[in-house]
Amino acid sequence: MLERRIYSKLKSWKEEHPKKALCIIGARQIGKTTIIEQFGRENYDHFVEINFITDENAGRIFEGSLDADTIIENLTAYKMQEMEPGKTLIFLDEIQECPNARCAIKFLVEDGRFDYIESGSMLGVRYKEVKSYPVGFEEICYMYPMSFMEYAAANGVQESTFTILRQCYEQGSPVSESVHATMKKLFYTYIVVGGMPAVVQTYVNTHDIGKVVQAQRDILELYRLDIARYATGADRVKIQAIFDSIPSQLNDKNRRFFLSRVDENGRQNRYDNAFLWLSDAGVALPSYNVSEPQAPLRLNEKRSIFKLFFNDTGLLCAACMKNIQFDLLNGNMEVNMGSILENVFAQSVRCNGFSLNYYESKKMGELDFVVQNGTQIDLIEVKSGHDYKKHSALNRVSGVENWAFGRKLVFCEGNVEKCEDTEYLPWYMIMFYQREEEPVGYIYQVDLSAL
Repeated sequence: MLERRIYSKLKSWKEEHPKKALCIIGARQIGKTTIIEQFGRENYDHFVEINFITDENAGRIFEGSLDADTIIENLTAYKMQEMEPGKTLIFLDEIQECPNARCAIKFLVEDGRFDYIESGSMLGVRYKEVKSYPVGFEEICYMYPMSFMEYAAANGVQESTFTILRQCYEQGSPVSESVHATMKKLFYTYIVVGGMPAVVQTYVNTHDIGKVVQAQRDILELYRLDIARYATGADRVKIQAIFDSIPSQLNDKNRRFFLSRVDENGRQNRYDNAFLWLSDAGVALPSYNVSEPQAPLRLNEKRSIFKLFFNDTGLLCAACMKNIQFDLLNGNMEVNMGSILENVFAQSVRCNGFSLNYYESKKMGELDFVVQNGTQIDLIEVKSGHDYKKHSALNRVSGVENWAFGRKLVFCEGNVEKCEDTEYLPWYMIMFYQREEEPVGYIYQVDLSAL
């Protein structure tokens, strides 16, 4: 069984009292169902699972009255499983197929007899079908493909090695050359294999890249089938065209997505729903340009200027159809490594809980990622070549007098090093770039004694 870090989130959620229903959202094939099933069976005396895709009749449980007693009566009659209050987890999988179940969560959580986890891969796409959302009774949790740390652990990297690497990251000290070389090779395999659990398991079991690529192409075809199934009307053709266009657009020098390459007569406002569909389905990751790399970034976003990344870099490699895997595994940077590396980092930055933004101007040049980490803005450059200490855009932007920044990070093939205020880190250390800890509570009270 592949270890996933979301498991610790599930355990902490179980200890909450009172608790909301936990709704886990993510793209298809990222391992939502597997990890929830494992958690349910290991942490509850009774585990009841309903999959609204594989069991088409299950939606009848939620027909008619949505009061808790009626639903639970229907559920016990349908599943014929023992359900003990306080010791039972009910898992509603692919809940987007049963909008009434999403509506009913409010009443089931209020009832309090059982714990509930929902999951779905098209929840953001089919939101209009839900008549009433369980606001205040549902905790949203996003899940992504396996991170590099999860991938490395699946391939046998020990916890002691992660501890040493983290110490090097935090202290700014170089990694031993043997460990550094090995971790780079492992990172090359992550670029090719990616983080889809079934694909990772195929690689761990066989180390056969041919089988890996076939598994990835099966997932790509599944995504295309999802577009055909869930997209509606004219949007279906637009979404398919955008999805198929992502690899070639990333292969361009500045990697910005140009609608004209999909439809030379297309207008942005007519394609907005198509872009949002891919993002809401978790299939694509948009990174928006900002007019100024200062907090709050959300207010500075140019929503019409963006890059569009794949949710998984292994899928991107499989979609390129150029048999680039051999070159990548051998560290050949002559293959357009820049676009592929940038996709790896977009995937990793998003997985680590950050929004995706970049900065570009004719005067300053382009910064790969501008990240709001707490109240500070971190600047991130991703370098694929040997001349990674040449970063004119980073120097220009960080030198603007009225702009303030946190960390300046250059991820590269080199070892850990710091030159003045610029940190150089090996690519694989992106796994340690995490969000600053937020305060658990912030109590502020106005003294009214003077009134």
